[in-house]
Amino acid sequence: MKLRWTGFRSPGVPADVAAAIDPTDGEKLLAWAGDGLGTTLVAGRHRLYVVGPGDGEGAAPVVRRARPWHLVDAGLWSEDGVLRITWVDDESPLRQALTEPGMFPETLRERVQASVVLAETIDVGRKGTAKVVVRRDLATDALLSQAVLGRGVSISDPGVADDVQAGIDRVREQVGLD
Repeated sequence: MKLRWTGFRSPGVPADVAAAIDPTDGEKLLAWAGDGLGTTLVAGRHRLYVVGPGDGEGAAPVVRRARPWHLVDAGLWSEDGVLRITWVDDESPLRQALTEPGMFPETLRERVQASVVLAETIDVGRKGTAKVVVRRDLATDALLSQAVLGRGVSISDPGVADDVQAGIDRVREQVGLD
């Protein structure tokens, strides 16, 4: 299949949404997706933004959530147009139906991958697995380590804390953090 260059780029982030974010310190807004009801997800170079309608009739949009990419664990796109974003911390997953996804799903994947320096899945016994990761804060370039426990795994299970710490120590050593 041959693609024909049209010269058109995807439309930029809506002006009122960009104004609500007010990107500074090297932040650049890369892609966006809307739900058709006033909520817009925006992928910035350093952060993921959720911008919603302002309070009151005709109010300007406001940033409802802004999280750095190194706190995003995964984004799952369903066939019915619902994006589910999970976090590495205790934040509740974000579920958003998108009517105008544009390049947002691809950009989300690219930004999450850009923050991953090294990842390793470790076996934590009969209970399952954990993922130990060294990630980069894309705003500061700082490296940090994380552990994401698999479903059904608790840090209080016998041996899990030791296995996870050994995994974190191993990936940190491999990237020169220790």
